[in-house]
Amino acid sequence: MIQVTDAAAGHLLELLKDKDFSPEEKGLRLFVEKGGCAGMSYAMQIAAASPGDDVIEKNGVKVFVDGESLEYLDGCQLDYVEALNDSGFKIENPNAARSCGCGTSFEPATADKEPEYDPETMDGEVCGGSK
Repeated sequence: MIQVTDAAAGHLLELLKDKDFSPEEKGLRLFVEKGGCAGMSYAMQIAAASPGDDVIEKNGVKVFVDGESLEYLDGCQLDYVEALNDSGFKIENPNAARSCGCGTSFEPATADKEPEYDPETMDGEVCGGSK
């Protein structure tokens, strides 16, 4: 199950209203795809539910996750953060062995396998090696 914070639900509702979408018909599709600097990349779009989607409802909005992506996202938290230099939806993923510095990609943890990096020095490195 994915947890959606009040901040994420509130921002999603504002976003849907700004774009004249009905929260009953559209929501946030959250999925993963191959790519990014850490191997797997988070992706999001405003869309309607597809057959077989896992649907998470919070404060009048919906988040949709397909079964394949749920394998990588189960147990994560979707939040919305407003900061001076980086505002947006953020994912805290317990299934990630490591994440890139910008938080848009991750390396999935594999059972019985140690990550091929030193978490003390590499986890959260800035993407592309620059700030």
